[in-house]
Amino acid sequence: MVTAMVLINAERSKVDETAQKLVDLEGVAEVYSVAGPYDLVAIVRVDTNEELASIVTGSMLKLDGIEDTTTLIAFRTYSEYDLERMFSIGMDEEI
Repeated sequence: MVTAMVLINAERSKVDETAQKLVDLEGVAEVYSVAGPYDLVAIVRVDTNEELASIVTGSMLKLDGIEDTTTLIAFRTYSEYDLERMFSIGMDEEI
């Protein structure tokens, strides 16, 4: 499984419309409206790098409202649940 975060600059007047179009793309799991240098963050989960490339360059960049993207590919996934399990290994229940 390939997971990527696509940081998106969108036309200001089309942020909501663009977010909805992104959610409708196959492979896009979530879209967040964010503060800072980017307007939206799309979480993409696909089986291959080729599928990721197709979504980002073939679908996303063709959407009206997207001005620019930066794609970050995840190597590993860490979550609070996983970290809690790692830190609890070998620890005694009693204090």
